[in-house]
Amino acid sequence: MNTNDTFKSSVIGMQGNLLSFALKLTTNREEAHDLVQETTLKALNNEEKFVDNTNFSGWMMTIMRNIFINNYRKRVRENTVVDVTEDLYHLNVSQDSGIDTPDGAFAASEISSILASFPEDYRKPFSMHVAGYKYEEISERLSMPLGTVKSRIFFTRKRMREILKDYR
Repeated sequence: MNTNDTFKSSVIGMQGNLLSFALKLTTNREEAHDLVQETTLKALNNEEKFVDNTNFSGWMMTIMRNIFINNYRKRVRENTVVDVTEDLYHLNVSQDSGIDTPDGAFAASEISSILASFPEDYRKPFSMHVAGYKYEEISERLSMPLGTVKSRIFFTRKRMREILKDYR
């Protein structure tokens, strides 16, 4: 039996373990089977990347976990609504948030006006973060170092908490 056949039989032998792990990740039988299939295909297509004398099971589980994470991030990105209006507070707020109440509308407009008072270098990264962008994406889109993006979002969040502490 050559190494290609050994590799394929190892992949086939992992199917039960992969399905168990996929069920833990997805909690849905159909999605778990799809994840196992996608993992198996990726492993077979990347056989040359597997290094002999390493943990085969760990390698397969890592492939599955990475596929699951990437699919999850893709779904989140697809379901994120990017609102280009000035009132960024309403973005990603649940329907029963109380914004429709007079107090909620007042708080939302207060938050929006406070955020508008921040310099654009701080407001823009923070608004993008609230909209669901990852730090790396913000850094790339604004041509700003990653550390600067993180510190500006941190500073804006901290300052907003200080200003809005009476709303809690």
